[in-house]
Amino acid sequence: MAPPKAKPGVLQITPYAGSEVGSGGADRIVISSNESAFGPSWRAMEAYSATSEEMHRYPEIDARSLRLALAEHHGLEVERIICGCGSDQLIDLIALAYAGPDDETVYSEHGFTMYPIATRGVGATPVAAPETDLTADVDAILDRVNARTKIVFIANPNNPTGSYLGNDALRRLHAGLPEDVLLVLDAAYAEYVVAPDYDPGIALVREASNVIMTRTFSKIYALASLRIGWAYGPPEIIEILDRVRPPFNVSTPAIAAGIAALDDTEHTARSRDLNAELLPWFVSEVEAMGLTVNPSVGNFVIIRFDPESDRHAEAAYQFLFERGIVTRRVAGYGLPDWVRMSIGTRAEMEDVVGALRAFVEGT
Repeated sequence: MAPPKAKPGVLQITPYAGSEVGSGGADRIVISSNESAFGPSWRAMEAYSATSEEMHRYPEIDARSLRLALAEHHGLEVERIICGCGSDQLIDLIALAYAGPDDETVYSEHGFTMYPIATRGVGATPVAAPETDLTADVDAILDRVNARTKIVFIANPNNPTGSYLGNDALRRLHAGLPEDVLLVLDAAYAEYVVAPDYDPGIALVREASNVIMTRTFSKIYALASLRIGWAYGPPEIIEILDRVRPPFNVSTPAIAAGIAALDDTEHTARSRDLNAELLPWFVSEVEAMGLTVNPSVGNFVIIRFDPESDRHAEAAYQFLFERGIVTRRVAGYGLPDWVRMSIGTRAEMEDVVGALRAFVEGT
């Protein structure tokens, strides 16, 4: 007898792959996953620990207390907010609710790999739009929108390139879309951006009926292991997503920690300020070695290595890995000559600079 067969779209998925962390003890420098180098707020850690006696109880069915905290923190309407097990789950729910067989989604060529994964998982076809200078190209995206298009995914800022679309470009993109195409603005790194022309999407969501913004607690709030994501959208879209959202999908400890993290605005500002200080310093040091660094507004950069020499990207990755520095190859994003590195602490990045210099100089 033949075994059960998965849907064709599922068989076309390349599983999401992270970096190999490997061994080496607590002194490893892990700058592979764009995690916060400065850890979570002590308030969040205390709130997490305080929930230990509630483990026998189910969490809130819809994370209402966290939604209320998000609404107050950002000045939003609570009925327009939905929470998920990471923003990845919300991306999955959006694809599940709005795309299916014979449909297409459009995303930027070097965009987050969860977009094609979520698309293929529901039997739809992902369509990659070429980028210009490793930045989403509005015209290229609009050129690929057709009658089959149901969703356009934009990571803004984009992972792994670090580039972003300013507010004018974002509005031009939205204006060029049919009203029945959903624009998903993935603003996972919004809290790090200090560019004056950047908007994570809140204003556009309020004005339009076909825009939704997703966010996460995994980055600047440093709660990656708790898997907390949220989205802000039109009430009608949030109601649809709530129909396919699993109940109890955000745990009690995660809800408590998320609320406390939002409340500790000093910790968030300190994390943003440290990144704003270290990012340009690190870029300057790396460029002084003759390497190319793509401009980034997040807490990470990608660095290009010469594929025609023995100092190529895989050699750089292995060299650093053997010295206890874990980075991320981004060949799966169509960038085989680049390596992504998150911004760590000052001491960590000084070690990374020293190791990179030794690699480039062959010492």
